[in-house]
Amino acid sequence: MSQHPLNLLIRFLMEIAALVILAIWGWHCTVDWTRYLYALGLPVVAATIWGIFRIPNDPNPAPVEVPGILRLAYELFLFGFATWGLHNMGYTTLSYIMGIVTIISYSSGYDRTLKMLRNKT
Repeated sequence: MSQHPLNLLIRFLMEIAALVILAIWGWHCTVDWTRYLYALGLPVVAATIWGIFRIPNDPNPAPVEVPGILRLAYELFLFGFATWGLHNMGYTTLSYIMGIVTIISYSSGYDRTLKMLRNKT
């Protein structure tokens, strides 16, 4: 089920939304020159970690292989942080939507979640 085109689209949009939310939150969390650093740095670091540390063959060879539980924890941390960031900035309704979509995505893609939990690398 995790490879269904609709689930892949939702997952892709969630990833993009999380990076945008990190940038916006980084901009709002300070008022001096560091806001530029946070707004640019947070999404770049998050996307770099996302792309490098993966489980084997998910869906391509991983640059750096990590155990599935570690990858799952990072993914949930990123989406959880984005959800919290929305709430922290006062976008409560959007934070609930992001949280619910994350839960639905991982529930409907249970085969991928189980694959990650079984992967020990």
